[in-house]
Amino acid sequence: MSATDLSTPSSRSGTYWLLADCWNIVRRGLTHYQRQPVNIAWQLGFPILSVLLYGYVFGSAMTVPGGGDYKDFLMPGMFVMTMAFGFINTATVVVHDSTKGVIDRFRSMPMASSAVVAGRGVTDLIVACAELAIMMLTALAMGWRPDGGFGFLAAFGLLLWLRFALIWIGVWLGLLVPNPEAAGGLFAVAFPLTMISSIFVAPQLMPDWLGWVAAWNPISSTAAATRELFGTPVGGGDSWIERHALLMAGVWPVVLTAIFLPLAVRRFRKLSR
Repeated sequence: MSATDLSTPSSRSGTYWLLADCWNIVRRGLTHYQRQPVNIAWQLGFPILSVLLYGYVFGSAMTVPGGGDYKDFLMPGMFVMTMAFGFINTATVVVHDSTKGVIDRFRSMPMASSAVVAGRGVTDLIVACAELAIMMLTALAMGWRPDGGFGFLAAFGLLLWLRFALIWIGVWLGLLVPNPEAAGGLFAVAFPLTMISSIFVAPQLMPDWLGWVAAWNPISSTAAATRELFGTPVGGGDSWIERHALLMAGVWPVVLTAIFLPLAVRRFRKLSR
């Protein structure tokens, strides 16, 4: 067989077409953000406003276990909150494509269903990197100074690891809810999920039962782990989950991905034509 025959489309492997389809979805998603930059501004507006409110307005009244500046305690938590709220944006984009017939168009084409779901995930991870960069610049402007080196890179990786897991929850919910308005209502789920965690207040300062719930919130593990990696001097709790925050910050996203990624792909395949 000649080299020309090997380069023909028909001879290319399924992996090649899976990656090619995934890249086309990513390119489409990034093009939409490029043409509608207000979407990025909107996604960043709430976290930045929250940083300013909690850091400057409520910061003087907040207590940090073991002492320390509340802004140093708050900033890693705000990064986690930005990643956590991202699943709402994912769900909104997916349900918009579904109601506009874009998903049906993808399903009618000879492309892998997993590539459509994976392409959405890669796009959101790229956007999450931009969000984190802007959030960290805002935190630096407010006086936050993390430890550099490997710890900083590891913390950044854990934040993206959490976002990666929550993407599949967003895709699955986006394929379930009937319209974009219903997807916007997911904020009612995300808000208590982030509030009952260690993002704003340490679990040991909450009532015992509520502190237990907050400590076992997957978001709390990532928040505690990133604080440790950023070098924030915060006294940890005595529970097992709090003493093993680094371990659980890696384990929780694996569990969430193992549950919701297959659900998202299965839901995509079951959509009516």
